[in-house]
Amino acid sequence: MLAAGTASAAPPRHAVADPLCAALMAAVDREDSGSQPVFLASYRPGPSETELEPALRQSAFTYDNALVAIALTACGDVGRARRIGDALLHALDHDRSFHDGRLRNAYRAGRLGSGPPALPGWWDARQGLWAEDSYQDGTATGNVAWAALALLTLDQATGQRTYREGARRLLGWIHAHAYDPREPTGYSGGVDGFDPSQTKLSWKSTEHNLDVHAVAAWLSRLDGRSADADIARTARGFLDAVFVAEPGLFRLGTQPDSRLQPTDHVALDTQLWPLIGVADPPDAWRRAMAFAQRNLAVPGGFDFNEDRDGLWVEGTAQAALTLRALGQTTAAAKLLDGLAAEISPSGLLFASREPRITTGIAIGPASTEPDFFYYRRPHIGATAWGALAALGWNAFTGRSVE
Repeated sequence: MLAAGTASAAPPRHAVADPLCAALMAAVDREDSGSQPVFLASYRPGPSETELEPALRQSAFTYDNALVAIALTACGDVGRARRIGDALLHALDHDRSFHDGRLRNAYRAGRLGSGPPALPGWWDARQGLWAEDSYQDGTATGNVAWAALALLTLDQATGQRTYREGARRLLGWIHAHAYDPREPTGYSGGVDGFDPSQTKLSWKSTEHNLDVHAVAAWLSRLDGRSADADIARTARGFLDAVFVAEPGLFRLGTQPDSRLQPTDHVALDTQLWPLIGVADPPDAWRRAMAFAQRNLAVPGGFDFNEDRDGLWVEGTAQAALTLRALGQTTAAAKLLDGLAAEISPSGLLFASREPRITTGIAIGPASTEPDFFYYRRPHIGATAWGALAALGWNAFTGRSVE
């Protein structure tokens, strides 16, 4: 695996790369055809819908937009990627309430003006008030890290150090607000809730710590700062702590009291990302890919979790990219061939093959049961992962996986 900044030959492009790249470019132009900073709506209505539910109609999730900026860079369209990167920088400097280096989990889609970027919301006629979503207003550690990865990608592509400086500020927020010394030491989930008083999330996520490790390791490679290396080492130590050698899987993370999560509920991305997000991962970690193939596979791809109630398009693309990194190019190509059938009329990939699939995960602290689902709706995040897999581009390092 190559470090960011290391020259490499471009890997073979799968045929699905061109239409997915074109769809992402069109998604930027759909929001605004000019040159100003812009956030993209994450979802569009599915085949049986005329419009999305109010909480999603204007929502531009930070994670999805960061992915699109990375994918557009991989597609060769740095100009459109910069419009999203510049929106992230603007949001970092112009939050309506906080000025400590955080980003929200979502913003209102569209072109940004000069003031604080608007957050998603809707008029609740029953209550007679403007409503917002507590998760979207909050700040998840992993989403902040993905925004930093997007800015580091643009720093590499443009040489404009404002992007690197933005990534460093985001990592600073993570370390200041999410570092958790309780064993296993790592970084907690972030904050949730409405302004001005938000609730600290005390659980720690394997996925989030992988994201933090990738950002800190990238910055350490660039600048050689010991503080970055320390953060990378801490997050990597968490990954070691949550890996279960037998049967070879990564736990979801920890519970709020820092006890390890059980192994009877897992997620696909948690098994895949450590294999491409950590340089020279231990050979034992490869067993997580085999575990996913045994326990999370469905015809044509992979589910989000172990109930196998449908195909998760985004995760299937992640699996294709990981298989490419592991040298299993034939298996990766088969998954990418299947993604072509999941392209919506808009050109974006659907989020799921089935009308709805479960994740077994709750959206936020207020949820009393697992209520996070994926629906068959066009999704910019799934499309970005599809493009990255088709191009063989590692979002965690900014280079080819092959």
